[in-house]
Amino acid sequence: MQPLLISAAGVLGLLIGSFLNVVVWRVPRGESLLPASRCPGCRSPIRPWQNVPVVSWLALRGRCARCRARISARYPLLELGTGLVFALVTWWFVALWGAATGTPAWWAALAGYLWFAAATLALAIIDLEHQRLPDAVVLPALVVVAALLSASAALNGDWARLASTLGGSVALFVFYLVVALVYPRGIGGGDVKLAPVIGAALGFCGWPALVVGAFAGFLLGAVVGLALVAMRRATRKSGIPFGPFMLLGAWLGVLWGERIADAYLGWFGLR
Repeated sequence: MQPLLISAAGVLGLLIGSFLNVVVWRVPRGESLLPASRCPGCRSPIRPWQNVPVVSWLALRGRCARCRARISARYPLLELGTGLVFALVTWWFVALWGAATGTPAWWAALAGYLWFAAATLALAIIDLEHQRLPDAVVLPALVVVAALLSASAALNGDWARLASTLGGSVALFVFYLVVALVYPRGIGGGDVKLAPVIGAALGFCGWPALVVGAFAGFLLGAVVGLALVAMRRATRKSGIPFGPFMLLGAWLGVLWGERIADAYLGWFGLR
């Protein structure tokens, strides 16, 4: 059943990726997500057969069926990327929690991390393109991710994990809020709102993962920022989107945070 489950997650990711294309285009522009998809050039409706993830773009050779305007390669790349990410997240989750496969708590946690993965992709693209982390994506992610992971811990009767999930969400929010108040030019309001989402995802994996994931975001941002300055692609006063680094650091913490923390403590003889 595991290969079937991972394959199904990949197919689901393709479909979600098609929806994320709508999100990253419309949300920053204040447009509704409800109207049917249309060609950005001629505004003609996109038929269902023209909206099959990846396949339709290849069949149409990357052009609108009516006006022949070019359709960005980002559309199939995001669909493929989301499918791959969903498959990898499910594979990781099965490897980590395989013994509990099929329980309500297991499904709730998997759904929480898949939602977090989808939000990660959408927010990273939007922040890189518009230097914004829209509430329309961040706040639903906070509610859904925190609720699903908390429900998973509660269903298992794992009150320590429930405490670290909710406590991690609150702790990271407070930390980012303090940093924003002390250094408002470095941290934006969107980063502060994203922090509790990341805190819940990391906290579910434990306090070591939370510390590693939070620190990794700052470290990655600093390294890339210094590299851009060194290459003269930016100055010390340039605004660099921080959301993608927060999210990448979070996934490092989720996947390897406990191992990194153990290795760090062992290096100094503290474990």
